[in-house]
Amino acid sequence: MFKKLLSGLFGSDRQAAPGATTKAADAVEYKGYEIVSQPDDQSGQYRVSGWIRKADASGETLEHRFERSDMLPGREACDAMLVTKAQRYIDEVGEAMFEPDPRRAGDSTE
Repeated sequence: MFKKLLSGLFGSDRQAAPGATTKAADAVEYKGYEIVSQPDDQSGQYRVSGWIRKADASGETLEHRFERSDMLPGREACDAMLVTKAQRYIDEVGEAMFEPDPRRAGDSTE
């Protein structure tokens, strides 16, 4: 366990497998939003993650990266869970998901 923790902090000789992120699934339309599942393949398990997109009034596409800690053994089940969780998130948060994170308001890259 310590070895895994330390290798994560300080790097490791092993490189990530090419294509660790899977191909995006077909988009699902929900209340004017587009939900796209793109789970991370991690040693045969799939992490629930993807994108929520919506075009604003000017036609610009807004994106929100949607990631959860859930891991599932099958891609289809993972895609279905992402859609369910994203729909609930859209119902609860709505357009606010595209607003800047106030916790990062003071961050500076200088």
